[in-house]
Amino acid sequence: MIKLLMLLLSGAKLGKLAVSGGSMLLALGVYAWVYGWKYAAGFVCLLLVHEMGHFWAARQRGLNVGLPTFIPFLGAWAELKDLPHDAEAEAWVGLGGPLLGTLGALLCYFAARDTQANWLLAVSYAGFFINLFNLIPVMPLDGARITAVLSPRIWLLGAPILLGLFWWRPSPSLLLVSLLAAPQVWRALKWRSDSDEARTYYAVSAATKAEYALIYLALLGFLAVMTHDVHEMLSGTMSPR
Repeated sequence: MIKLLMLLLSGAKLGKLAVSGGSMLLALGVYAWVYGWKYAAGFVCLLLVHEMGHFWAARQRGLNVGLPTFIPFLGAWAELKDLPHDAEAEAWVGLGGPLLGTLGALLCYFAARDTQANWLLAVSYAGFFINLFNLIPVMPLDGARITAVLSPRIWLLGAPILLGLFWWRPSPSLLLVSLLAAPQVWRALKWRSDSDEARTYYAVSAATKAEYALIYLALLGFLAVMTHDVHEMLSGTMSPR
């Protein structure tokens, strides 16, 4: 009986690995068809690095988290199977992705400068941009999870940014994010600092809030500069193929 149970558990683990690996290969094939294999491989690797940042951060906080699943043109996500214990743990899990993702994009940037490979520079730009976009403080993006440790009301700042982006560059992905963000924006409007949730889940020390605010703003500024500068470097260069 025990052997059968162990066999079933190992099969379940292999099934999860197959779903994660299969979705990754699907995303790789779709991106390769549109952008070419080299760029697609680099881009999917950066998505994986970002999601493994969340995975690693969640495991650090003792949370059960699944392997990343990829959906072409929508990105990837690592599903949290346990809810964070408090706002600080949620912020740490949210920060893990952009931190590791930024490091991955930075490594691609330096490699591109050394090899003069435009496709690799394009990959680094995509990495910087995606991690910057994810810092918008609105659910379901990472920025909302990070800034909620300060106050969920900060999500109200992210809503006009998201709407401005959609007005500037309408896309199905932005529309989907906007629809998912709407209930959380409404929640931020009704937020009360004297609620039970504020006194329990969001009860975080001033020092912790200051630490996360500093990291968030520093990362936001760095990514904004790198996204702009790499975009300028790519202007007039050949296709990432």
